[in-house]
Amino acid sequence: MSSFGGGSGSMLVLNDPAAQLSSVEGKAATSAAPVTNLSAFASSNDIVVKVHPMVLFSVLDHYLRRPENQKRVIGTLLGTVTANVVEITNSFAVPHLEKNDEVAVGKDFNKSMLALQQRVNGRESVVGWYATSFDGVLIVDDSSLIHDFYTGECERPVHLVVDTALKNNIVGCKAFISTPLEIDGSALANVFHEVKVSLVSAEAERICIDRMVKGQEEAFTTPEGLAEVDSRMASLETSMQRLVTMLQQAEEYVGTVVDGKLPADPHMGRKLADTLAAIPRMRPEAFNRLFDDNLQDLLMVSYLSSLTRTQLAIAEKLAT
Repeated sequence: MSSFGGGSGSMLVLNDPAAQLSSVEGKAATSAAPVTNLSAFASSNDIVVKVHPMVLFSVLDHYLRRPENQKRVIGTLLGTVTANVVEITNSFAVPHLEKNDEVAVGKDFNKSMLALQQRVNGRESVVGWYATSFDGVLIVDDSSLIHDFYTGECERPVHLVVDTALKNNIVGCKAFISTPLEIDGSALANVFHEVKVSLVSAEAERICIDRMVKGQEEAFTTPEGLAEVDSRMASLETSMQRLVTMLQQAEEYVGTVVDGKLPADPHMGRKLADTLAAIPRMRPEAFNRLFDDNLQDLLMVSYLSSLTRTQLAIAEKLAT
């Protein structure tokens, strides 16, 4: 990595004075800028950014590991774009320095990391960049310089800002798109428009988050307690208990509606009907046989894994 003031090496120095003016428009407005990776007719009111939990965790981890005296961190966002929906599924950190009116971004590092990421998952492409808040401020003047850099990486980058000030013990997350403010063909500033953000998760992510939030009886006081995972039998028992609880709640709700104690809700009725329709029709004896077979397979896998751990422990003791 070259020194901050240099423009060679792995750091790209951005110091265009015309791009340092930025503003934030809280209410989204229609953008007339040409778009190729988002719907050409979509305004900022129509654009939706879907963020996966792993992205937020990566940003927070990057912020916690930042160098001393560095107030914010930035990185590249990866994902897919479908019409006016931007789904952010992955991210990686990018080194940068901010000093006075100059911003240095690790261009070569970003290029290398992007190549490695696409070797793992070629469907993901650059959709924007993230940054943490700067002393509680979401958009600063240097954001325009960095945004201009990512405009060269994708047609219309999304800027995701994670507020690490923890106001009211909440990690805020907002997304912006930028349109240039031009006079006589000269760009004077970038105007950031806020767009809608929603948190989505895949099945595997949902299970992990559920484990983190509800799966631990006591607080995470040690790294061992955080890393501890219940056995598959305990997880199966917990899942069955939750299923029974939900069935009991649904039964109580239907009973109160039938008795006239609660008004009928057509939306809830359709949800219950869709849930029942999704259950395959199967005779009770066939279901019991299928469940017993799967349970036997689970018990066999648990037995073999326990046997393997025992053999490894014995081999380790013999080796020492």
